Amino acid sequence: MFEITMLGTASAVPTIKRGLPAIAVRRDGDVFLFDCGEGTQRQMMRFCVSYMKVKAIFISHLHLDHFLGVFGLVETMALNGRAEKLTIYGPAGAKAVFGRKSFLEIIEIDGKFAQSFEGFTASAFPTGHAKDSFGFIFEEESRRRFYEDKAKSLGIKGPMFSQIMAKGSLKVGGKTIKLKDVTYEQKGKKLVYSGDAVANAAVAKAAKGADLLIHEATFCEDRADEAKEAKHATAAQAAMIAKKAGVKKLLLTHISGRYADSAPLLAEAKPIFENTQVAEDGAKIEV
Repeated sequence: MFEITMLGTASAVPTIKRGLPAIAVRRDGDVFLFDCGEGTQRQMMRFCVSYMKVKAIFISHLHLDHFLGVFGLVETMALNGRAEKLTIYGPAGAKAVFGRKSFLEIIEIDGKFAQSFEGFTASAFPTGHAKDSFGFIFEEESRRRFYEDKAKSLGIKGPMFSQIMAKGSLKVGGKTIKLKDVTYEQKGKKLVYSGDAVANAAVAKAAKGADLLIHEATFCEDRADEAKEAKHATAAQAAMIAKKAGVKKLLLTHISGRYADSAPLLAEAKPIFENTQVAEDGAKIEV
């Protein structure tokens, strides 16, 4: 399961209600960040996300509003005696941008990036916003689950569950029970973050079947030309991506400061994709 906290949901300029882009993803006690805009460490304090538990930061692209908070966060970690490795994954140029604290590891990525973590895989895909701009996919490994009633009816109980899982089959009362007869494969959860993105097929392909798609929606459709010029997406375009990809839930973020009220964005997206929500700073979602 992924626990998501929206730390900053504004676009290039913060507002009174919205901080700059940053999302915390907690899994089994570890914290991973998607982007780290200015003021992220304070947002983490506000919304009860431990900055000392951050294992990795995934920077979608090297525009200041998406990474300026790294410097303050890393300095605070150092002042608090951080010794555990912190890995920053970012596009080409990331090594030249970020500092050289002893606990930092900087890994430059491209659209083919994929790495396994405990229980899930992180990968990247191009978003078309800049020369090197990426979105990220977190996808859990599938798990084998028991049909408990069926297993128990066949005499499997207590430590026998572990035994059949390890061996693949087990003799019970003179009869061989195969693992496949009493279990099924449960697909892992899939979380997708678009970063800054134009509405394109690459994003839809990456988001296919996601449990949650967090997609930028900087503008409404009446500013579609402006969105196209700046290589951003509208709320309607994000909803169309969600519909095409067959995701379960769409969360809109990266909201322009001109929308003090997010109602127009929601009104635009919902008729296209019903299960849409506009993110607010501090919002928490479990996937």
